[in-house]
Amino acid sequence: MTPKDQLLASHDEFRKLAQEHTQYAQRLESLTQKRYLTEDEKLEEVRLKKLKLRLKDQMQSIERQFRQDVVQNQVA
Repeated sequence: MTPKDQLLASHDEFRKLAQEHTQYAQRLESLTQKRYLTEDEKLEEVRLKKLKLRLKDQMQSIERQFRQDVVQNQVA
């Protein structure tokens, strides 16, 4: 089981961030399926990309901390 899988199974905040990330990705996918975007949709696309990136950064930070904790527990 990967650290990400372990976090999804046991870490509520990580799971919530992952769900939001997936929702944003799905909405972005629906926007990219359109041939033309309205100005509002273009703004939404930019906003979603930024939100998605912020969530990814938060998830990576939690995963880094989790890996450090695992290593420290193995050494101790």
